[in-house]
Amino acid sequence: MSASLRVVLGLLGLSLLALVVTGAPLYARLCYLFALLLLSSRVWSALALHGVEVRRETRFRRVQVGQVFEERFEVHNTGRWLQPWLEVRDQTPLPGSRGSRLVVLLRGRRRQSYLARTRLVQRGIYPLGPTLLSSGDLFGLFPVSRTLPATSSLLVYPTMVEVHGFPNPPGLLPGGEALRRRTHQVTPNAAGVREYASGDPLNRIHWVSTARRDRLMVKEFELDPLAEVWIFVDAARAAQAALPYSPPDVAADMFWIAPTGLTLPPSTEEYAVSIAASLAQYFLRRGRAVGLVSHGAALNVLPPDRGGRQLGKVLEALAVFHAEGELPLAAVATAQAQRLPRGSTVVLITPAVEERVALAVDVLQRRGLRPVAVLLDAASFGGPPGTDGLAAAIAALNVPVCRVACGADLSLALSAADLGSVRP
Repeated sequence: MSASLRVVLGLLGLSLLALVVTGAPLYARLCYLFALLLLSSRVWSALALHGVEVRRETRFRRVQVGQVFEERFEVHNTGRWLQPWLEVRDQTPLPGSRGSRLVVLLRGRRRQSYLARTRLVQRGIYPLGPTLLSSGDLFGLFPVSRTLPATSSLLVYPTMVEVHGFPNPPGLLPGGEALRRRTHQVTPNAAGVREYASGDPLNRIHWVSTARRDRLMVKEFELDPLAEVWIFVDAARAAQAALPYSPPDVAADMFWIAPTGLTLPPSTEEYAVSIAASLAQYFLRRGRAVGLVSHGAALNVLPPDRGGRQLGKVLEALAVFHAEGELPLAAVATAQAQRLPRGSTVVLITPAVEERVALAVDVLQRRGLRPVAVLLDAASFGGPPGTDGLAAAIAALNVPVCRVACGADLSLALSAADLGSVRP
């Protein structure tokens, strides 16, 4: 019950009491006035949201941290009567959302729209809603509301940085071993021919087979074993560390200006995700086939492939990545090593400080793989020390090591020629 309604009911009760005690006509008129006010306000509130619709539209459903997300809200009054006020409250969990507005004097059969811009500061998937629509009578005696469920969602990709140089070992031809993994990309490995299907590019037609079989035949390709890169991201909960952090309140009013001051949260999970996304972009730009492996709540293996479509798949997987696993990265890498083609590059991204990480690197080498370790300095994130000793043990195996501390410039850290420790 609203405060205004309690006041009116109190006045009505006092008027009734005074009418019974004194019998004065004035108190009878006041009783009629307050009763009429309550009745008319109740009817008004019942019709307040009748015929009111809210639509949410956006051009892009996949954006990146640091960009401005723009959403258009349209409030449509399909009824005939004037709506004095309507409150649109955006209840999406998207941090910094500014979609709530107060719409006044919306006439019948009219629409009113507005734009809401939000500077994105956190990766993840967010439902665009629910939307709470509130209104009521002129005196606020009977407020009413209606909740509109979310009908779409927004996927926010993690932060990526430019990597200008990173160990890029050439693969080793696995001694005549065929990889036998089909791909839609054109590679030097032609696996065979098949009959032409609608949509196949004409440059893949194999004219010799076409002439021999008297129908169009196209070439099929396999992934090149010389160009596979596997990125392993540590998703073990016990290995993670983080410092206290609250998302910044970044204004999106001047959306045409590039954001400044946006930094990664001081968490090993966020740094690992950003590093994985940046390295995937780096290798894909150089024509390498990139795969992704993590073991959070379940094992997630993204098969290697090339091109922009593969980068989108990697970013989608990393956008919803959460370090909730129980299995350490060393165990995951050791178990998956037997399934990887010999000569593949394996990038291990971990904040772990245990010696078993170095043992896993040794196992990968013995299986003919080429590991590269990216170690997050757990102590700088509030975790246990030991990253320096682990880095020395891995470097003793002639394996490239990159150490990244909290607050370090990721572009500089990953692009460092000597792959040394980069600190803020």
